[in-house]
Amino acid sequence: MLKFLRSLYFGKRLFNSLFAISILFLISFWFNPLYSFTWVLAVIILVLTILDIISLYRGRGIKADRSLPEKFSNSDLNSVKISIANNYGFRVYSEVIDEIPVQFQKRDFLKTIPLPAYSSNSFEYELKPLKRGEYTFGKLNIYISTPFKLAKRRFVFNKDQQVKVYPSFIQMKKLDFLALDQKISLHGIKRIRRIGHTMEFEQIKEYVRGDDVRTINWKATAKQGNLMVNQFQDERSQPVYSVIDCGRVMKMPFEGLSLLDYAINSSLAFSNVALKKKDKVGLLSFSNKIGHLQKASSKLSQLNLLMEALYKVDTGFHDTDYSLLYSRVKKHITHRSLLMLYTNFEHMTGLERQLPFLKALAKQHLVVVIFFENTEITKLTGINPSNISESAHQTVAEEFAHNKSLMAKELQRHGIQTILTKPEELSINTINKYLEIKSRGLL
Repeated sequence: MLKFLRSLYFGKRLFNSLFAISILFLISFWFNPLYSFTWVLAVIILVLTILDIISLYRGRGIKADRSLPEKFSNSDLNSVKISIANNYGFRVYSEVIDEIPVQFQKRDFLKTIPLPAYSSNSFEYELKPLKRGEYTFGKLNIYISTPFKLAKRRFVFNKDQQVKVYPSFIQMKKLDFLALDQKISLHGIKRIRRIGHTMEFEQIKEYVRGDDVRTINWKATAKQGNLMVNQFQDERSQPVYSVIDCGRVMKMPFEGLSLLDYAINSSLAFSNVALKKKDKVGLLSFSNKIGHLQKASSKLSQLNLLMEALYKVDTGFHDTDYSLLYSRVKKHITHRSLLMLYTNFEHMTGLERQLPFLKALAKQHLVVVIFFENTEITKLTGINPSNISESAHQTVAEEFAHNKSLMAKELQRHGIQTILTKPEELSINTINKYLEIKSRGLL
C-alpha cells in the first residue's frame, strides 16, 4: 500500500477541476439550481479520476533506460540518451525528470513526450562539465498520465549511475588532423615555412611548383629527364614534455574553466599530435612538490597513460617552486627535450623571480613558456570610457596588458620561446608552435 501511495500523483487538471467545483458550490449558495448540477459534476470527476488510476496501475507500465557514455569530455558537450518503451494498450503522456549531477546545478530538467500504445521513443540532451572528476547521476523519474491527465504514476529507473569526466578528448580528436603533413586551412591555424634541411630524407619525387629549388636532385633529374627533388620528413623520436604548473596562479577561472584545465586539455591534444608525428611524449606536473612524472615514450599506450595522469592532476593554493622543477628535470630528463611549460605570470616581478631557473632549463632543453592573456582585462581596454572611474579602470587594464607583452619580450630576449595566448585559443597556438619548432629543426 505504501509503495502504491508513493507512486501516485495527481495532475494539474484535477486540481483545476476541484477549484472550479468549489467556486460553483460557492455560487450555488445564492443560486440553488446550480447546487445539484455541481454535485453531479463532482461525481463525474471522481469517477474519471478512479478510472484514470485503475488504467495506470492495471497495465504493464513502461520501461526506461538512461544511456551514458563511458566517460565525459571536460569543457565539451556530452550526450545523454533516454529511451522509453510504452507497454500500455493506449496512448500515454510521459514527463521525464532526470536527477543530473550536482556539479551542473541544473534543477529545472523536464521533458514531456507523448507515447502511442505499445511504442517506444528516445531523446538526447547535452551536458557540459567544467571540472574533472566523478559525476553521479541520481534517479530517472518518469511520470505517466492518460489522456485525461487527472492522475499520474511515477516510475523510477537507473539509480546512481557514475561517469568520470576526463580531459577534453573531443578537442583532441578535432585537432587530430594536424598531425598530417598536408593540412587543410582552418581559422587560427597557420602554415609554417620550412627553413633549412635538418629533416630526415624520405623519398625522391617529381618537382612541382612551390618545391624548394635547393632540394633538386641533379643525378635523378639526369636519369629521369624531368626535374626531381629530394623530399624530407621531420626528425622523429624526439622527446617532448608537457610541463604543467599546478600552483595557485593556475586557479584563475575563465568562462567557468580554470587555467589548469585549459592547460590539461591543451597538453592532451598537443601530445596526441606529437605522437602522430612519431615523437616521444611525456608529462610533468609540479607546484610546491612534484605531482606526476611520466617519462617520454612513443608507445601506442602512452596516450591512455597520459589521459589517466591528467585526470588526476589538481591545483591548490601553493606557490610554485621552480627550483624543484629544475632539479627534477636535471635528474630525470637527461636528453635534450622540448619542454612545453604551461604557467601564468600576472606581474613582471613574478617572472623575474623564476627567470634564473627558466634560463638554466633553456641551457639544456628547448623551453617554450606558455602563459595567458587576461581576457577580462583586455575587454576593458576596448571600451569607450564615459566617466573618470571607467577611464581609470581602462588605464590600469592597459598597463596590465602592456606588462604581459613586456614579459613575453623579456623571455624571448633570453632565448626562451614564448606563447602569450587567450585561454580559448591555447590548443591551436600550442600545436602551431610545436609544428613551427619541428619545421625549423630547432630541437
